[in-house]
Amino acid sequence: MSTTHVFIFFCVLVVFGCKDPADLNDGRPNIIFILADDLGYGELGCYGQEKIETPHIDALAKSGMLFTQHYSGSPVCAPSRAILLTGLHSGHAQVRGNDEWGERGDVWNYLAMLADSTLEGQRPIQTGTVTLGTTLQKAGYKTAIIGKWGLGAPHTEGVPNKQGFDYFYGYNCQRQAHTLYPNHLWENERRVHLKNDTVPPHTKLPAGADPYDLDHYSPFQLTDYAPELMFDRVKAFVNDHKHQPFFLYWATPIPHVPLQAPQRWVDYYVDKFGDEAPYLADNSYFPVRYPRATYAAMVSYLDEQVGLLVDQLKEDGIYDNTLIIFTSDNGPSFNGGTDSQWFRSAGDFREAFGYGKGFLHEGGIRVPMIASWPNVIKAGNGTDHVSAFYDILPTLAEVAQTPVPEQTDGISFLPLLKGEAQPRHEFLYWEFPASGGQMAVRMGNWKALRKDMDNGNQQWELFDLDTDSREEKDVSDSHPDIITKVNQIVATEHTISPNPNWRYKILGE
Repeated sequence: MSTTHVFIFFCVLVVFGCKDPADLNDGRPNIIFILADDLGYGELGCYGQEKIETPHIDALAKSGMLFTQHYSGSPVCAPSRAILLTGLHSGHAQVRGNDEWGERGDVWNYLAMLADSTLEGQRPIQTGTVTLGTTLQKAGYKTAIIGKWGLGAPHTEGVPNKQGFDYFYGYNCQRQAHTLYPNHLWENERRVHLKNDTVPPHTKLPAGADPYDLDHYSPFQLTDYAPELMFDRVKAFVNDHKHQPFFLYWATPIPHVPLQAPQRWVDYYVDKFGDEAPYLADNSYFPVRYPRATYAAMVSYLDEQVGLLVDQLKEDGIYDNTLIIFTSDNGPSFNGGTDSQWFRSAGDFREAFGYGKGFLHEGGIRVPMIASWPNVIKAGNGTDHVSAFYDILPTLAEVAQTPVPEQTDGISFLPLLKGEAQPRHEFLYWEFPASGGQMAVRMGNWKALRKDMDNGNQQWELFDLDTDSREEKDVSDSHPDIITKVNQIVATEHTISPNPNWRYKILGE
């Protein structure tokens, strides 16, 4: 190598090797989107939770913006995630309910799925779908999803690596996530077998077992805890790509049941809450000796992970140039040993069965959302801006300085994050063809809800959320003009789903 070449090489090292990692992103931030699973609106300290401790997520809220009127895409997993990734509400989305693609065979048989990977996963989203992944990938971001997918079975066009994600690690199938100690996870398009025995979901205590003896629950606490393995990949992905813009979609399976958590956290909450009756899996999932303590332990374990991730970003010098968004895919669950009413999991809304997960009441779709972006978002800022999952795609496209896809029902809230004038939705729209058949419209302070459509109901309930956040007083008879507008919105926004499982017979579909 000539003297001139040595000098040039030395200059390159000085200019690039010593640069702050954040300076190598061309001014564009890294984006980390954290999606909790079934975390209720009221289950974080910053949203009023008094029993479960979440200091790290609370600190994230203090450093950024807390949204009080943010909505998920749907009241259950798969459609909510599809709406998040595609920016289309449930009247236009490909996925409008959980569809386990049962015509393939015995898809609910855990052992059969272990033997045949073609039985795993959900019905796939289509080739060529514009997703958050494809949008940010085209913008030059390195993309990853770590956690739960649920939008396309193995060996189909719906797997993450074919939907815009360079890297995937986690559950392909949401049914497999019915244990947090699975036999395997997926890394890209191959199975990674874990050091866990095969304990099928919904296994109960053996006959004659003492439900108050903690030792009898040991078969359900195995070796490889999926949330821990996923977090290891979260940290590795950040470390490997800290010198370039990256988009990390961390879709943790916590705190979705089954109730399984690290013992140190369970012990902490047993000390705090005291003794309690065991859950014996009579209502599905696994038995657990201390259900309330274990649920709280799951949430605090996730909170601990968020704190460790923030510490890593700071140590790597990229925290100030990273947008972190934390939210949940829908409201709190009602089964598997959870006790949403004891925790007041939906906060000021109702969380009992019929009002939380699976239903379009506020408890099922109003979710926490926090956005933190140092030097851009004013610290300690709260907002009552009405937003929904389908706003995320246009927002992150603008954050990445790339064109917003033409087909979206969302409105970017980047101006809001920057403290600028923010356009607002005229209305938000949902439909959910399961749980009896439901539709909902949010328009200003008004929330219109139609349920039990499978049994022929076409009547709307109407609630004034300013005075009735728990949706207890139907005032539809007093406001026929609002109901007329709601019907006009449905006529415009509802399209017939190609999937017969997601059609409304009452509408002649």
